[in-house]
Amino acid sequence: MSGHRDYGDYSIVIPTAGRPNLRELLTALDSAAGPPPAEIIVVDDRPGGAGLDLPEITVPVRALRSGGRGPAAARNTGWRAAGTEWVAFLDDDVRVPADWPARLAADLAAAGARTGASQARLTVPAPRDRRPTDDERRTMGLAGSWWITADMAYRRGALARVGGFDERFPRAYREDSDLALRVWDAGYRIDLGERQVIHPMSQGSPLASVRAQAGNADDALLRRKHGRRWRQRTGAGRGRLGPHMLTTSAAVAAAGFGLAGRSRPALAAAALWACASTEFALRRILPGPRTRGEVARMALTSVLIPPLACAHRLAGEVRARMLPPEPPAAVLFDRDDTLIVDVPYLADPERVRPVAAAAAALRPLRATGVPLGVVSNQSGVARGLIGTDQLAAVNARVEQLLGPFDTWQVCTHGEAERCECRKPRPGLIRRAAAALGVEVRRCVVIGDTGADITAALAAGAAGILVPTQRTRGAETRWARRNALVARDLAHAVRLAGVR
Repeated sequence: MSGHRDYGDYSIVIPTAGRPNLRELLTALDSAAGPPPAEIIVVDDRPGGAGLDLPEITVPVRALRSGGRGPAAARNTGWRAAGTEWVAFLDDDVRVPADWPARLAADLAAAGARTGASQARLTVPAPRDRRPTDDERRTMGLAGSWWITADMAYRRGALARVGGFDERFPRAYREDSDLALRVWDAGYRIDLGERQVIHPMSQGSPLASVRAQAGNADDALLRRKHGRRWRQRTGAGRGRLGPHMLTTSAAVAAAGFGLAGRSRPALAAAALWACASTEFALRRILPGPRTRGEVARMALTSVLIPPLACAHRLAGEVRARMLPPEPPAAVLFDRDDTLIVDVPYLADPERVRPVAAAAAALRPLRATGVPLGVVSNQSGVARGLIGTDQLAAVNARVEQLLGPFDTWQVCTHGEAERCECRKPRPGLIRRAAAALGVEVRRCVVIGDTGADITAALAAGAAGILVPTQRTRGAETRWARRNALVARDLAHAVRLAGVR
């Protein structure tokens, strides 16, 4: 490694299944002009294999494995291992211009404090001597797509705030849109940079368009997470699920009426199916090269695609309802009798005692990068029983014993002041979510009283009660009906969805 190079405050993460283009990309990055990355993290997402054939380059390269769990898991493995402020994701088959690092550095330098991501300008070269085929037009559509991780740089803090890529998306489809929506919803901007990257033309098999219908299952998860307007919010266009459902229904009706011996309805349904299938095939054939092979392939796949698209979407809807819950964007804890043993109006830092196994329960949360916060009522300040300096010293002692928390939100008012922050009101929860830059609906509040859970639900967050000897039975019974109840703090962390 050359000692005189000034490395940029960014890392590059490249998920790969071992495609040969990887060597070309790494060599191009090594020789490109501009500040090189602090390191390149190549994540091998093959279930097995004898290792990657990586070229000898001067930029530091680290190879990790993600166990064949899909591109979302591979990218999470990469960015969590990075130590820089920015993480640039590249696909292993893209081609970067000779000045790509310099243009990336300029894009990142222009990013404001609230910029969470910077998108490159994607180019897909069209064939020079003929019209593009249907598969090639699908690849060319990437150039106008939003937030494609073929080249997308994210601020590491933004990734940590939202928990990174959702690994419930099993393939390289929609997981990038989902991440961008969550980063956007957390209050960050997503800027379009000036750098460019070249995406190669698809070289798929004759039935590539048929296999691509598996992405309809991912559409179901995206809709479940972001609502019916997800297509408008991601610029995905209207899609063809509606026409595909009509075509498939007509085919099923024709078969059903035919088996029942009802010839006229069967012929009418068959005619509708034929018209719909012909319209779909012509829509795909006319813009293309119209060769004999392409026309035959379009005719065959236009018949296969509608029922397969519907089947994948139906399977996706079922699977989306059976998937484990999405990991939380933040976990917020009550302080007294949840993290530390309750001492009324605690003013002496030396009397702070963590509850049993509190440090062990917090360890998996910190390992995954989930932001942590404390939301605590401290009316002793209003009563004159605790000074603000004493409260700060006690909280500092909590962090000394249990580790740092990303936000402390404390209500120092008394009950008579009827403030909006004192639990069971939702103010503390909303303030914590705002301070962390996350959606309040994706926060989990863990506490030992009904007031903790009521505040969580009033704010729109999830609540988990960890009863103690001081928790009233009525509070526990109410929590079982309206939220979750855990045996202890470690159980509460597992219920929160942290894996």
